[in-house]
Amino acid sequence: MTANAAWAELTARNARSVQTTIGWIYFDPGAVARYQALGIPGPLGYIAARGAPLGPAGPDAVAAAFGSITPLGIALAHDAMAKAGVTWESIWAARDEAVLAGLAAHAPEALPALERLGPLLWPVVEQLPTVGRVLYAAHLRMARPQTGTALSGWHAVNCLREWRGDTHWALVVANGLTGVEASVLHNLWLGYDPEWLPRSRGSSDREIEAATESLQARGLLGDEGRALRQHVEDETDRLTTLPWELLGEAESVRFHEALEPPCELLLARVDDTAGPNYQPGSRIRG
Repeated sequence: MTANAAWAELTARNARSVQTTIGWIYFDPGAVARYQALGIPGPLGYIAARGAPLGPAGPDAVAAAFGSITPLGIALAHDAMAKAGVTWESIWAARDEAVLAGLAAHAPEALPALERLGPLLWPVVEQLPTVGRVLYAAHLRMARPQTGTALSGWHAVNCLREWRGDTHWALVVANGLTGVEASVLHNLWLGYDPEWLPRSRGSSDREIEAATESLQARGLLGDEGRALRQHVEDETDRLTTLPWELLGEAESVRFHEALEPPCELLLARVDDTAGPNYQPGSRIRG
């Protein structure tokens, strides 16, 4: 195995822990309850909290950065924020409260791991390029929790997640795919029930039908489509090795050694609160 291939393999493994460390909060009942207490209902709270760093730029900017989440849902989240008089800072703070409470309750081993990782990860995060990575750059400018705390480490991991996500969506676009087409293709790649994934992103029947017809016309609803989706994944891994190279091999290995066990607990939490198909970035393909 070449050095580049070894880094890509390590990147792919750590990406799963990055995704799981962050993604469980999107479905956490504690987070949902906090958003509802602010006047933001159901899944709109996830959209508002994750999009908060870019929120002042408006729903169109957030929709462009999110990629596959329905623009209608994002617009509704912004409308709900305005109607309730909720600031982006307050929903961000509510999410942080839910993160700490949820980790303590469901994956307490993650807390000391994140405390240790924060001071190591922030110098890495600060060196990552921002060009073309708008959602990452927006997260990077947000106020940081106190250094050496679990929440500080969680925020650093969140920046890694958004940096990889921005890179992934650049590749999706470069390969001629729309957000809905990417969801349909990802659904095919995972082997999920037909149309499950785009529907979970809020895509309408008409949008899914149009995306499916477009992929069909290009011969991408079978093995060629799966190969294209695998190519995007492989290229994402190849182009996102930088943070792990900066962190160093030993600490990069310690990253997944420390976080994979609690992440399995967090993924089980997603199974219980949302369902076993949710958080597809954490799922190992069959």
